Amino acid sequence: MAHPQPQPEGHQDLDIQARMRNIIGKEAAAIEAIQVNDEFEKAVNILLNCRGKVVTTGMGKAGYIAHKFAATLASTGTPAFFIHPAEAGHGDLGMLSEGDCIVAFSTSGKSIEVIEMLQIASNLGTDTVIGVTSHVDSTLREYADVILDMGPDIEEPCPLNLAPSATIAVMLAISDALALTLMELKNFTAADYHARHHRGYLGSKSRQPPLYDSEPDANS
Repeated sequence: MAHPQPQPEGHQDLDIQARMRNIIGKEAAAIEAIQVNDEFEKAVNILLNCRGKVVTTGMGKAGYIAHKFAATLASTGTPAFFIHPAEAGHGDLGMLSEGDCIVAFSTSGKSIEVIEMLQIASNLGTDTVIGVTSHVDSTLREYADVILDMGPDIEEPCPLNLAPSATIAVMLAISDALALTLMELKNFTAADYHARHHRGYLGSKSRQPPLYDSEPDANS
């Protein structure tokens, strides 16, 4: 005989759609509040003139944004790769070369693994550190040559104000703004894109002429 499943405790009267709109609205507001200033332009020029590769890093959710940023850069004409800060101290710092530029993501700017990586990387000939952070007392600000300020008072829509959400949306927006601006400055073309991304729907779309116009592909 099947037993009835216990109902989870919580806000049974929660207006789910209204709550989801509220979350999306708060994330959109956090992105709108980003103050693009001279530091952002300086960061773009540093990446544009980087003598080596762009190396991204970040811990936790910020690390996923850093990883995505490296992937976007690589596919749009700026050689880049991600180093996990926890693995950096176990040999992955050997991936760094003279002239590389580091972009470090950390909302608090206090992630021990990230700070330790930057401390050691300075001895390996890296050129410049760009920090993407929020907290005004961020330790990352001490180790970065350029700071891209996410804004000091980002409210997470998480009911506990803990799970990174609006802060991560801001990081993603900043990283995309950097990558796509670089793409334009380099006069990056569809043919250039195709040379780096020839598979899947986007690969076919960037082919000249396109192989097909609208056939879906899960590997895009």
